[in-house]
Amino acid sequence: MIVFSWLYVVIIFVYLIQRELPIFFLQKRVGLGGSLFSLIKFRTLSIDETRSLQGRRFWWGNFLRATSLDELPQLWNVLKGDMSLVGPRPLPDYYLPLYSREQLRRHEVRPGVTGLAQVNGRNRLSWKEKFRFDVYYVENVSLFLDLQIIFKTIVLLLSLKKDVSLNEERFTGNE
Repeated sequence: MIVFSWLYVVIIFVYLIQRELPIFFLQKRVGLGGSLFSLIKFRTLSIDETRSLQGRRFWWGNFLRATSLDELPQLWNVLKGDMSLVGPRPLPDYYLPLYSREQLRRHEVRPGVTGLAQVNGRNRLSWKEKFRFDVYYVENVSLFLDLQIIFKTIVLLLSLKKDVSLNEERFTGNE
């Protein structure tokens, strides 16, 4: 967090100049063993919930999403022990009752800022594929696998791939 402190200051300064408040987005997510925690991110959508997700976009949020800098505050979740750097991405708590027994295995490890599904297609994957990667990670967790995922994450961050996360279908439990 100390290494990135200058970046936090710059990001927050732009929010203040643009008068895009609040700066942070908090959401209940499911962590290790099914416990709930508050995930923190930089807010990337306007707070006007009467508009569609696409209609709520603003330029600074688009930039943060494209560069994945909106995820930076999750380092606080890592320091608190809610998350790890690598693991299945934590999903909102409202998905919890929809998981199959196999899908629930994703909660056998601490959730991560990045994960195997993220470096193998992210939101371009079906929910079934994402859960398959999550369970594979749980069954094969190792320092070597974590280092591979971190390396692939860095490569993806530098490629600045187009963000399609707002187009993702909601998980319905039928996957």
